[in-house]
Amino acid sequence: MSLLSRISGPEDLKRLSGDQLKQLAKEIRGFLISSVSRTGGHLGPNLGVVELTIAVHRVFDSPRDAIIFDTGHQSYVHKILTGRQQGFATLRKRHGLSGYPQRSESEHDWVENSHASTSLSWADGLAKAFRLKGEDRYVVAIVGDGALTGGMAWEALNNIAVSGDERLVIVVNDNGRSYTPTVGGLATQLSGLGQQLSAIRTDRRYERLLRRIKDKARNGGLFGQMAYGLLHGFKTGVKDVLVPNGMFSDLGLKYVGPIDGHDIGAMELALHQARGFGGPVLVHCITEKGRGFRAAEENEQDRFHAVGVIDEETGEALVKGGRTWTDAFGEELARIAATDDRVVAITAAMVHPTGLGRFAKLFPDRIFDVGIAEQHAVTAAAGLARGGMHPVVALYATFLNRAFDQVLMDVGLHRLGVTFVLDRAGLTGPDGPSHHGIWDASFLGLVPGLQLAAPRDEQRLDEALRRAAAIDDGPSVIRFSKDSLPEPQPAVRRRGDVDVLLESNNPRVLVVGYGALCPVAVEVGSRLDQQGIGATVVDPVWALPVSGDLLGLVAAHDLVLTIEDNSVVGGLGARLSLEAKRAGIDTRIREFGISPGYVPQGSRSELLDEQGLSAQQLARFAIEAIARAEEAAQVTSSGL
Repeated sequence: MSLLSRISGPEDLKRLSGDQLKQLAKEIRGFLISSVSRTGGHLGPNLGVVELTIAVHRVFDSPRDAIIFDTGHQSYVHKILTGRQQGFATLRKRHGLSGYPQRSESEHDWVENSHASTSLSWADGLAKAFRLKGEDRYVVAIVGDGALTGGMAWEALNNIAVSGDERLVIVVNDNGRSYTPTVGGLATQLSGLGQQLSAIRTDRRYERLLRRIKDKARNGGLFGQMAYGLLHGFKTGVKDVLVPNGMFSDLGLKYVGPIDGHDIGAMELALHQARGFGGPVLVHCITEKGRGFRAAEENEQDRFHAVGVIDEETGEALVKGGRTWTDAFGEELARIAATDDRVVAITAAMVHPTGLGRFAKLFPDRIFDVGIAEQHAVTAAAGLARGGMHPVVALYATFLNRAFDQVLMDVGLHRLGVTFVLDRAGLTGPDGPSHHGIWDASFLGLVPGLQLAAPRDEQRLDEALRRAAAIDDGPSVIRFSKDSLPEPQPAVRRRGDVDVLLESNNPRVLVVGYGALCPVAVEVGSRLDQQGIGATVVDPVWALPVSGDLLGLVAAHDLVLTIEDNSVVGGLGARLSLEAKRAGIDTRIREFGISPGYVPQGSRSELLDEQGLSAQQLARFAIEAIARAEEAAQVTSSGL
């Protein structure tokens, strides 16, 4: 019987010996590789935190003690240890196990955390709540070194440092990719001395003694002040030599480490020391992303950060996707930059996922990876634009949510030529509520002077990107989905700045498609035509601002359907409806998009269907609406 099969909760861990814990870690890695290879998911991060998570659950008492994960995709091991092993066959599927902490799944999941750099603020608030309520509980925040590039993390640290007696332990999961080999070697050498030093520094008696010595020295005249200076200098010097990250101590936080994050015994000792201190302590541990899976360890790009269905032996992808929107964007941007040296690129720790790898290789001096710091990325882009460059900010659509103020006040207010390219716009699928890009078109529509394009195919993407690169008097946005590129969809004709995709005789229904849902719009028009209801299907391409040509088409039809991969609240359809009313057009407009609320995980096709965005459902609505209008007209006519 395997050890893993005997683990139904954290309490089972505390009965295992050191050798058994090593065996358990090995079994967990084997399970992760086998399971995630079949479902896809965040494999590399979880292979790196196996021992760390075991140690945390052995030292602390979850769920009484709150364990908070920053970028919750590193919570798979936590899920396994809290009784959810059997659910991994459904990982990231509709109605299945979430790829992030999920409160509805388990009492052990305190926060549904999936965006980076937030865990420390959550932990600060929880620790304060426990203290105010007089509850003897700890909060453990597990944060990656990458997440510490986010400003919000440092805002939290600044407050935690002065909190005094909050029972808060910060575990910095440093995956080794940010440290040189020399520092890594130092971490190993400190496994003995470093632990002894940490034990001294986290003893309250040491603090009290040091404080008394300082007070006496500072009050002892000139000689005493000299002695204090020597003492302080010696202490600081020793700390800076032995501890690679003295910045935490400089903030006022107790620092323990660096610790080998794959040594369960060393991790437990450090965590016990931190727990016993009674105030905020930062435990710095060194881990290896992708550990135990050779294919991941040898993948220099991202150590299998996120994978699809793969061969569990070789790591080779078993499902080959086609050419993607991301691929097309990256290639076209590189072509534009080759002829326009004003074009620069900015991203937030996602050079390759956003398609900027080619750009980075060709123009290494013109790309800026700012880390997980979207707010800084946007305002830095404003500075670049103000200085005469044309920055292209490439982000996932969901992550721009964090930087709306900067778009509005730093880019928009100054009418600066910054282009935002939003990957993963719309429903993204298995990553769930936090990763769907379904709000960007709504809040971006509030920015005066902003122009937004939702291209339907590669040709329209290339054209939109070239046009955006020439816009220097305000922000421009290009959004596209996670899907593979669709087949080219040429327009049957052009009406002003609107592409007409389908046109039948005596049209009564205008179907307006945006971006990835243009093929659905065309199918809706075809179904209506088959039912004897004339339809016109159009794609404005540039959805914001609403064009006069589109408004003219609205006025010429009896019913308008707008179809978009964004929230219906404040979305592109809502904006068209508003502009039509302002223009005195009384044509009925019905907006179709993502319903208000948080959309769960699932495949994109499943979720679109649940949202009523299939061609069959939309065509049925239009047919019934026209029938009701005809019945109402007959009643009116008979009454006369």
